[in-house]
Amino acid sequence: MNSYSGHLWHECIVTVQTVQLSGKTKQHGYAKAKLANHKETAVHYSSKMTVWKQALILLCCGLIFVDSAPSPVPPRNKYNNSFRLTRSARSRVQQLLKKYKEEQLGSKHFEDRSRQLKDLPLISTDFYSWINLTDWERLHAALMDMQAYWNKLEWKRKQLEKEENENMAVRTTLPQSIRHIQLDLRDLMSQVTSQMSYMKSSWMRPASLMAQRPLSPEPSSKTIWDRRVEGYIILRDLDLYLTKLARDFLLLASKTHV
Repeated sequence: MNSYSGHLWHECIVTVQTVQLSGKTKQHGYAKAKLANHKETAVHYSSKMTVWKQALILLCCGLIFVDSAPSPVPPRNKYNNSFRLTRSARSRVQQLLKKYKEEQLGSKHFEDRSRQLKDLPLISTDFYSWINLTDWERLHAALMDMQAYWNKLEWKRKQLEKEENENMAVRTTLPQSIRHIQLDLRDLMSQVTSQMSYMKSSWMRPASLMAQRPLSPEPSSKTIWDRRVEGYIILRDLDLYLTKLARDFLLLASKTHV
């Protein structure tokens, strides 16, 4: 029992004692004035006071039980937490993208919207198709899309580490920064699987979510520049995707009661 519950129980006992004392005082005065003519009324009054004491004790026990019981986290709060983590991850991606363009492509202003990677999820979507998705479909799609980006980041991180080791180049913080983003995606995937389990208790989280898809092989025909641009495309599209994912969580939160 916590301090609040103990205080509540003390207040209830004092209240019961006060009611009991008040009842006795009133009974005494009432009996002294008209004891001979109103014995039946005094007995009835005492019976009513006993009922009140029992009711107060039951009420106190109920309040203490409610106060002591753990309160589950509402689903809306879960979606809001996921929204905040998504925004934080997107901010981290934007910072890394700027740094990546400076170190790998020579300019933080580098832009190339013409190139795409076939293994990445599509960013553009039809509004009516998006708005009409069920909550389950929305969460499942988010889980699969984040998995795809996690795999691409893993491939790129290992590629950078391999190049640094082979060329004896000065080690950069890019692989470590990519790893931090992967951790954000991992936490988001964990939250999404928890939300899916909340919706369908029979649904089982994959035993090894991170190893579901093999890493993309590196074509030997690609130039160093092409490989560097691929890293830019991954971060560029991930930035856009996290914007879309944040809207998903806002929509889910708006449809959920607290």
